[in-house]
Amino acid sequence: MCTLTYRFCLLAMLVVGTGFWFEARGQSTEVRNLEVLTLDQAISTALRGNPQVKNAGLDIGRTGEQLAALKTRRLPSFNVDIFGSQQLTPIDFTFERGVFGTYPGIGPIPAENTKLSTPLKPTAIFITRVSQPLSQLYRTNLNLNQLRLSGEIAQEELRSKQQRVIRDVKRAYFALLQTQSALEAGRETIRMYKELDRVTGDYLAQQVVLRSESLDVKSRLARSEYDTMVLADQASTQKQQLNLLLGRDVRTEFTVTTELQPDSVEYDLAAAQKRALERRPDIREARLKLKQAEGDRRIKKAEYIPDISATFQHIATANYNNLIPKSYMNIGVTVTWEIFDWGRKKHELAEKDMVTQQARNSIRDAENAILIEVADKFNKLRQARQLLTVIQIGRESAVEAVRVSTNRYKVQMSLLSDVLQAQARREQANDQQRQALLALWTAQTELETALGEEK
Repeated sequence: MCTLTYRFCLLAMLVVGTGFWFEARGQSTEVRNLEVLTLDQAISTALRGNPQVKNAGLDIGRTGEQLAALKTRRLPSFNVDIFGSQQLTPIDFTFERGVFGTYPGIGPIPAENTKLSTPLKPTAIFITRVSQPLSQLYRTNLNLNQLRLSGEIAQEELRSKQQRVIRDVKRAYFALLQTQSALEAGRETIRMYKELDRVTGDYLAQQVVLRSESLDVKSRLARSEYDTMVLADQASTQKQQLNLLLGRDVRTEFTVTTELQPDSVEYDLAAAQKRALERRPDIREARLKLKQAEGDRRIKKAEYIPDISATFQHIATANYNNLIPKSYMNIGVTVTWEIFDWGRKKHELAEKDMVTQQARNSIRDAENAILIEVADKFNKLRQARQLLTVIQIGRESAVEAVRVSTNRYKVQMSLLSDVLQAQARREQANDQQRQALLALWTAQTELETALGEEK
């Protein structure tokens, strides 16, 4: 019985190995037909096509247009006002006798009371005005500085969104890579159990093996098929999510490359924290918002300055009587000044002071939060590297256990169940290694994001 079982095991190993070769060859041909998406390609595609990144770029463009529009406020303004009307009642002018004086030899002018009326017909007044702001230029320049700061803030928001997109793409890519690796391992396990089930069925018919052994193989096969189905569905969903991040059709088929190794760069905590305080877009944005708050205060304080403008004005009339001038021009200075505001400007200025203080507090809070975050991500990366080292040692131990149990079985010193158990432990170790590698990649990505890296 032991000799037959031993021959059965050798035959099963031969059949499984042959099946692996043919099926792996067919699988590799199928994979070659798919787009192989590298991590760098995924990141560059996302930075070009992700909707959030595009919208952030449009915000920068909008700020530029607002800046160009505000610059025109420093130039003279040209306005034309036209007032057309239909007279319902005449405009009467009465000149009494002698209103313009009485002269020798001529007499009074006019000699008698004279009445002039505007005819009841459409009339019009045309007012052309050219105004050059003077004192308002100071406030306009302050507003221009505010818009430039808004543009810089929009740039930092774009960087922040790009970094978040890169982080999300890496997370999705690594998760898909882990699922794809597990799926390939699951398919190999299915092929092994299918061949083992076929050979076990033949030997069961010959009463070489027990029925319980055959059922055990069938149970393992069914469980492997279920696990692989779940992984395939999970991989399909992860591909759609990654396509969405890349800004392309979610139905695009592709595969990820397995030739990816974790970064071996060693970070120094103090240097990393210093780098984060210099590069993080959120701390840069907080500092720019402080400048913006200070600029808002200067703009509010500038409201105490009266508005002074140099003005040229031309007025023309149509269809009025001859006493009303057909046109006239003037040039002068316009001054607008609110001399009493019931303390409104004072309270508004005090509110701007409070906003400025809040911005300063936000900077300190952001700096402390960054220091804590970088330290936490730094520690998690160290822990993930150490955990991967531990699991790799455990996996090597599991692989060695499979080799030893297989050799012992060949000399009839162990049972088939021992080999299957060792194989199960090796599969578990492989899964743990994939999980640890995913955790390492994720920790590395989180630290790079915390440092403000743009890669």
